[in-house]
Amino acid sequence: MRDRMGRWPLVGRGPEIDAFAVALTEPECRGFVVGGPAGVGKSRLAEECLDRAAAAGFRVGRATASAAAGAVPLGAIAHLLPAGVDLSDPVAGFAAVVRGLAAGPGQRRWVLLVDDLHLLDAASAVLLRQLMDAGAILLIGTVRAGEPHGKAVAALRGGDEVSRVDLTVLTAEQTEALLPAVLGGPVDRRTVHELSLASGGNVLYLRELVLGALTAGDLTEDGEIWHLREGRLPGTALLTEVIGARLAAASAGRPVLELLALCEPLPPADAEALAPPRVLAALEEAGLIRVVQDRRRVTVTLAHPLYGEVLRAALPVLRRRTLLLDQAARVEARGARRRGDLLRVATWRLAATGTADPALLVQAAVLARHAHDYHQTVALLTALPEKHHTTATGLTLGNAFFETGRWDEAEAALAQADARAVDTREKLAVTLVRTTNLLWSNAPLTAALAVNDATLAGITAPADRRKLEINEGFMRIAAGGPARGLALLEDLETDVGDAADVNVWLRGAWMKPFGLALVGRTGEAATWAERAHAGHRRVDEHALVSHPAVQRIPLVLALGEAGRLAEALREGERAYAELVAADSVVRVWMAVFLGRVEWLAGHPVTARGWWAEAAALARGIDHVMALRPVLGGLAACAAVLGDLEAAETTLAEYRGLPPLAPGLLSAGEEHLGEAWLLATRGHLGEARALLTAAAGTARGTGHLTGEALLLTDVARLGGAKDAADRLAELAHRCDGALAPARARLAAALADDDPGRLLQAAEACQAVGADLLAAEAATAASAAWRRAHASRRASAVAHRAGAALARCEGARTPLLTIGQATQPLTAREHEIALLASAGNASKDIAEILALSVRTVDNHLQRAYAKLGVTTRRELARTFRTVPPGASPHHARRPS
Repeated sequence: MRDRMGRWPLVGRGPEIDAFAVALTEPECRGFVVGGPAGVGKSRLAEECLDRAAAAGFRVGRATASAAAGAVPLGAIAHLLPAGVDLSDPVAGFAAVVRGLAAGPGQRRWVLLVDDLHLLDAASAVLLRQLMDAGAILLIGTVRAGEPHGKAVAALRGGDEVSRVDLTVLTAEQTEALLPAVLGGPVDRRTVHELSLASGGNVLYLRELVLGALTAGDLTEDGEIWHLREGRLPGTALLTEVIGARLAAASAGRPVLELLALCEPLPPADAEALAPPRVLAALEEAGLIRVVQDRRRVTVTLAHPLYGEVLRAALPVLRRRTLLLDQAARVEARGARRRGDLLRVATWRLAATGTADPALLVQAAVLARHAHDYHQTVALLTALPEKHHTTATGLTLGNAFFETGRWDEAEAALAQADARAVDTREKLAVTLVRTTNLLWSNAPLTAALAVNDATLAGITAPADRRKLEINEGFMRIAAGGPARGLALLEDLETDVGDAADVNVWLRGAWMKPFGLALVGRTGEAATWAERAHAGHRRVDEHALVSHPAVQRIPLVLALGEAGRLAEALREGERAYAELVAADSVVRVWMAVFLGRVEWLAGHPVTARGWWAEAAALARGIDHVMALRPVLGGLAACAAVLGDLEAAETTLAEYRGLPPLAPGLLSAGEEHLGEAWLLATRGHLGEARALLTAAAGTARGTGHLTGEALLLTDVARLGGAKDAADRLAELAHRCDGALAPARARLAAALADDDPGRLLQAAEACQAVGADLLAAEAATAASAAWRRAHASRRASAVAHRAGAALARCEGARTPLLTIGQATQPLTAREHEIALLASAGNASKDIAEILALSVRTVDNHLQRAYAKLGVTTRRELARTFRTVPPGASPHHARRPS
């Protein structure tokens, strides 16, 4: 992969490969031509076709046409001609070549690849056409769109007997599929977005961007997922050379290209200030610029994002300064009438001189903030001289620092803004952002509450005090106290239009559905999340709170806990794409909850992918509140997939984190990883004890849905009798379909009733909980088999297998019980699990306080019931990985 000559996989080109496979089997087909613009992978597809032909037994050859070879008749294909052919008489000589290359008895025809067919000389084209007409060869050719070629070459490309496919640039979806295949593992969505945007779908450019980022150490894997360092997208010398050669042909239009590199998009009049219309037309025809009409507005841009990168890198400092200042003057001369003109002028003057008019900087920063361009907001306001800073500019700067994950700088800017505040309105505005920043920066809740209380102490007006109470409710829920926080948000206005302060309402309306979902009021939570999203869209222009798509985060939690898992995933993935495009760090919580929904669905590979993405982002911004539950989830996924080494590594990182309050998720959920690792290694009693204690923690903080999740796992690991009653209580207190399905599963497991287990499987399947459904059906099948109802057992086992097929390779203790020809006792199951994880009988005896003889007796009975004779076979049955092994764990599909 790091080798420049290495081949990339052909992801997303299946239809083209299929078309060639058809052409190869049709004797009347004479050619297969791949067309398209430069850099879309024509040569790579043609090489794959040639390889397929060779594998199918065809004789193969290749040639590369070039401008140099094209100056010599037959220069490109001379090496393919049979020895001794006399070409002094072209007619006789060409006929001899046809006879020499024709297939003999038992032979298949030649398949010849000619790259850059449009550069082929006329003599070579005429000879190849004769070979094609005689059926001696099937020609695979690549042709660059828009390139001139002669009649002889045109004859190779035309006719009903020549198949033609035209490649286009990669779509965003194809890029998303290609990158994991290239890198050998999942790639986070921001990285996919950045690479897709920068490459413009050009495969060559994408490849060189990836290679450059790998070489520079900016594209790295953390053991789970590949991610690109913020703000870094280096290319390679080859990429610069290729683009530079393409741009060099436009010497007359170079000034326009340079101006576009700095200031695009431009109105045509500004481009024409540097070059006449005929030059612009030539640039457009050459594919270097793009002219776009949107209603009555026409703009000119560079045809590819990377053209700007290369042009900017080559610009001398003074030339850059002149172009920027001249363009700023043009826009100002027109009155800077269009929306965004002030932002652009300020940006250009700042880039040219390092400063700009303070009023212009402030106006531009407001526009940048409205567009959620936080990096630009920081750049503009950090350039503002200190004497021109106000409470408003400090608040905007602090908020932008917060939105980019720069907590310490945000606190410094907000503290200064707080010191400048001259009235209650300004004091309140700063307090809202400052308290949130403190929570996200790993400060204890008491520190954020202290700031809130200090502001509250100086305010007497009931309406303003109420705003701070709403802020406290926001903080309480965010810091793990949903019940207390909901009490403070109880009478929050139901519409943003009725609110006294837009930003206060948005904060309360964002956090209230989180609290409602956590205490089991999922229907109300979903309603409030929809209400908050609609309100945020309406007032986004006046909002300091993040992008409107953040309002979908609590909706994902609410829908998931209501048992609407598929809907939760659809809504979350759509909103996550918006947050990636906006480069909002708040997306970390969307990734957290999408991972959690996939875990509830029983999809550990996909859950692992989401949690790996959340972990990479949380580490980058030092957001421990999100990182703690994410690492627990990652370890749990790895354990359920049998990747014990990865689970241990993740838990080691988790144990090194500083202790914090629970945060949005119950502190108990952090222990999922450790519990499932214990369970996978056979320590079921310890796993149940840990989960039971964690459920107690969740109950104590009011996280009822978190408590239900943890108790369900207790039931799945052999503690159904202990968990069933409390899960039944929670099913009455939590609305939606998921809580009753969990309670039904626990009760059926406790009774070991096959009929009730099958009903539980149906209830779990109805909400999309595939793994719970598979476990319930497996347990039902085993129970019926023990009752000698073999027909029923087989039918239910088939249903269990169908559900398990959707679970991405997950293996749990409940699933392995179902493989026994006779029921394993709880002790036999526990000992078999411990043995499958590589523990010796002596060690198992010490763990369980039994004699070695007793352990061996239980183990032999388990062997007989499972139909195995060795520990290796036992390990395969339980699908665990002994300590020290390093399997390549499953990866989520992109």
